[in-house]
Amino acid sequence: MSNIDWIVMCGFLLFIVAYGTWKSRGSKNVKDFLLANKSTPWYTVALSIMATQASAITFLSTPGQAYVDGMRFVQFYIGLPIAMIILSITAVPLYHKLNVFTAYEYLENRFDLKNRALGSILFLIQRGLAAGFTIFAPALIISAILGWSLNWTILFIGVMVIIYTASGGTKAVNKTHMLQMTIIFFGMLSAFFMIFKLLPESIGVTDALNIAGKMGKLNTIDFSFNLNDRYTFWSGLIGGTFLALSYFGTDQSQVQRYLSGSSVTQSRMGLLLNGMIKVPMQFFILLIGAMVFVFYQFVMPPLYFNPVEDSSIKQSSLSEEYTDLENEFKDVHTQKLNSINGLINAIDNNDAGEVNAKRNEIVEANKQANEIKSDAIELIKQNNPSSDGNDTNFIFLSFVLGFLPVGLVGLVLAAILSASMSSTSAELNALASTSVMDIYKRMIKKEGSDKHYLIVSKLATIMWGGFAIFFALFANSLGSLIEAVNILGSLFYGTILGIFLVAFYIKKVGGNSVFIAALIAEVIVLLLFFFTDIPYLWFNFIGCVIVVLLALIFESTIFNKSVSQM
Repeated sequence: MSNIDWIVMCGFLLFIVAYGTWKSRGSKNVKDFLLANKSTPWYTVALSIMATQASAITFLSTPGQAYVDGMRFVQFYIGLPIAMIILSITAVPLYHKLNVFTAYEYLENRFDLKNRALGSILFLIQRGLAAGFTIFAPALIISAILGWSLNWTILFIGVMVIIYTASGGTKAVNKTHMLQMTIIFFGMLSAFFMIFKLLPESIGVTDALNIAGKMGKLNTIDFSFNLNDRYTFWSGLIGGTFLALSYFGTDQSQVQRYLSGSSVTQSRMGLLLNGMIKVPMQFFILLIGAMVFVFYQFVMPPLYFNPVEDSSIKQSSLSEEYTDLENEFKDVHTQKLNSINGLINAIDNNDAGEVNAKRNEIVEANKQANEIKSDAIELIKQNNPSSDGNDTNFIFLSFVLGFLPVGLVGLVLAAILSASMSSTSAELNALASTSVMDIYKRMIKKEGSDKHYLIVSKLATIMWGGFAIFFALFANSLGSLIEAVNILGSLFYGTILGIFLVAFYIKKVGGNSVFIAALIAEVIVLLLFFFTDIPYLWFNFIGCVIVVLLALIFESTIFNKSVSQM
């Protein structure tokens, strides 16, 4: 990486830390620190919601996901706009009316203390681990690509986030989110346009899209109802809606973003704008991955994108076998390139028969290339038994560093690291809020000055930052990171959402019924995860439905007498 790239990247990141610390200095009380004194306008709410969800994992792993599996991952977000509308009508006015600091505070108002504790503890477990993911993911990939020390990279990212988040709280998070999203959008747009500029002059935008489509990379919608397939229209519509309802309606890292809105209207507008922009944004990021795939049809790609594993096996006793596979891979790529050029000519000439013939040739070449890569992965695992054989997360950054011009490399890296910082800062802020307001203030020290809780909130931010760094330092290889973080959320979100749905809509159910139902539902979801092959998106639906149904059954049977005596 050039000196100019270093200057661009470090300059942006240091400016974000300094800006966030300076603009949010001097929080006077705990409300100011945790909720930005409820003064945030709608556009800041929207950008902050988007920045919280759009972690570095999104911009590192999602293009690689499209490169490998096509654009069908976009179906994951189909239910999100529906969830935004539902939450704007129900959750937003309720939270504002009750004037709560956290979503789980509402559960005590509706049920009892144990349900508030259960909701907050489930959140702290999964979001505390997720904060480690959001630090570990970019650190793992950037350290491998640039040759940095993984541990020092983790510490660098984590400490920078802790500085401004502990200093200014929610206000610092909101202020920096606006800058970070600006850098992210500009960086990704620049990378997208550079892909087309780097393609051969004879290949236009239409040609690139045709190639991607004929090779199965624009497979956005699948209407088949297949429980063995993770991404279909129905899993996105049903499971995705339930996941989005839980994430945006009950996860404090998101709820805190719109709790800081200056009014119900401002919070609603922020949520609805997120619902309008999020799906097109994810479509665009996946399209980047599909176009990187097209680019590598004309430029020889690495046999394996992880440079650490690639370098390691080339220095091992398996080097000769691996080199032979690289040569076979190169030959297949040359054959495929000839077929692709033939396909483009056939499309231009409207020759349907030749189009099908060339497409079949390309399919066969891809099959051969995948078989060669599978053999290479087996060698890599033989050389390093701890390797998971997955290089998806390295694809996009490998392209950025290998082909983008000086200056733009630093900008894209700044965008990726900014995404990591934006989501991590929101998570630390939410973890501190929940720890202090739902656990410490409610159960440990009920009587304390506002200054005391402000200090404890800052210390909690630092503590959770330390926990996230610790988890990241000891995390292992996680496959596709965009899937890993969503799988983690799906193990808990269904149960949490079930508790809140009962609280919102089924007034006859009491706290004991929903508490026991939630415990049972969480156990069932974990058992399904470990012992079945059910796609993870369905866990959000399953967990939620189990909570609601069991709560109704318990209320009408076990706890019926106690309810009637109330």
